[in-house]
Amino acid sequence: MKTVLITGTSSGYGRETALYFHAQGWNVIATMRTPRAGVLPESDRLRVVELDVTKPGTITAALEEAGPIDVLVNNAGVPSISVFEGTPMARVREVFETNTFGVMATTQAVLPQFRERGCGVVVNVTSSVVLGHMPLSAVYKASKMAIEGFTSSLALELEPFGVQAKTVEPGACLATNFADRATNGGSLDALVPAPYAPWVKKAMGDFTSQDLFTKESDVAETVWRAVHDTTGQLRFPAGPDAVRLAQAK
Repeated sequence: MKTVLITGTSSGYGRETALYFHAQGWNVIATMRTPRAGVLPESDRLRVVELDVTKPGTITAALEEAGPIDVLVNNAGVPSISVFEGTPMARVREVFETNTFGVMATTQAVLPQFRERGCGVVVNVTSSVVLGHMPLSAVYKASKMAIEGFTSSLALELEPFGVQAKTVEPGACLATNFADRATNGGSLDALVPAPYAPWVKKAMGDFTSQDLFTKESDVAETVWRAVHDTTGQLRFPAGPDAVRLAQAK
């Protein structure tokens, strides 16, 4: 029986992916910054473990508690919507600490066991923002584009050892409350310099009126497909809007 470790499983894509792998008979190590009861079902094949990707000590402790794993899914991330000119650099660093450096740190900690066993898969969850030109996402897109480049190079480094690295690129999902979380529970207006306000209003209207969106299940199923793919495919768009963007690109 194989084991997957998934970061950021308290909600959204991470939670749905944990449920999906569990339903397929896998052992699941579901990690959260702050573990909470009732988020996931109780099972002898599912363990909730503390892991904050910005704190190396928790990465080490979580891997020791998990034991050998077959797949790492780097799902933990923080969203960000803002006009770059109005975005504090502290917020920029916060986004990169989780979305970029946290993914790298967790991956680096897992690689020795994969390399020594000659097998293993790393799946890095990025975003469909890497597939097209989208407003209000300069910081977020930069953090995710960095992981796209990181993964494409990493895949080549790991190939001689039988280890794979891939990305899953989810589209926009209304169920995850991305916009609310992206402003830290505050108002987008606070991150919008006045001259940008009319343009931002139009951009947000265009977003909410689009005809295709991604479901959490789309992402879970795509992660599963990426893990089991044997064609050498590197990038996997998830959700109909992401697929459309990938095809257009």
